Amino acid sequence: MSEWIGSKPEQESEDSSPEPADDFEVLLITGMSGAGRSRAADSVEDMGWYVVDNLPPKLLVPLVDMMTSSGSKVHKLAAVIDVRSRSYFDDLAAVLSHLDDLGVKYRILFLDSDNDVLIKRYESVRRPHPLQHGRRLIDGINEERDLLSNLKDRADVVIDTSHLSVHQLSTKLYDALLGKGPQTVTVHIFSFGFKYGLPLDADFVADVRFLPNPFWVPQLRELNGLNKPVSDYVLSSPQASEFLKFYSQAILTAIRGYAREDKHFVTIAMGCTGGQHRSVAMSEALAKILRSQGLSVTVSARELQRKRE
Repeated sequence: MSEWIGSKPEQESEDSSPEPADDFEVLLITGMSGAGRSRAADSVEDMGWYVVDNLPPKLLVPLVDMMTSSGSKVHKLAAVIDVRSRSYFDDLAAVLSHLDDLGVKYRILFLDSDNDVLIKRYESVRRPHPLQHGRRLIDGINEERDLLSNLKDRADVVIDTSHLSVHQLSTKLYDALLGKGPQTVTVHIFSFGFKYGLPLDADFVADVRFLPNPFWVPQLRELNGLNKPVSDYVLSSPQASEFLKFYSQAILTAIRGYAREDKHFVTIAMGCTGGQHRSVAMSEALAKILRSQGLSVTVSARELQRKRE
């Protein structure tokens, strides 16, 4: 089975639906009740998808039409589909056929689990299975499994969650949708001034007050670390080069470990006295190094808008 299902039609009439953007994607999250659909939806949302939960299949087409309309900023739509009846399944089959006709790229993610595991999970939450209808729990599970058998065969990604923790499930989802390794970790670096307080939301805090301070250079005092003269002054220090070399290696080691442990967002704080010169320049330099390793990195400066005291 190819990665994507569906192909773009060669021609469309003037009154046809708008042609979807080349990068527009639809992910259908389905599978056995109790197999982890809600956790999967949370993980997919963290990856940047717009997630709609418990969506009746027949509503998917108008939603896609809205998302592909001019001006929409949504390029990744994930819909959690709960197929609880034959009619729902028939609706979903018609929807998939229509998405093929529209040329919309989509994948189906199917979550499964062993019957004994599903029974234990339902017993632990003390809720009935959606297809139980006053019968034994296993009757509802078996009916749902029968309903979903064809959809499971059609799925692009099937994950058995029987022996997975929530973090292991999330890691498998990242592997399936984004790939493996540190590239699944998003990094944010921000500079700050120690005189205004330590940040509370950083995974790492680096103190670069050991570097020569441009504040004491009259022609640099009113500039900041985003200005080239200040950046050149800070980074020309041998201590700056040595620090960046070893600190970036330590950060990359940690990020590789985070990727394996289902931590996909890392915040690094870089501090100097006032947060105007050294920390700003070093944040930008560290970001450049990490980006060269294929990481997605954003940078901000906490104190640059602060009036100097």
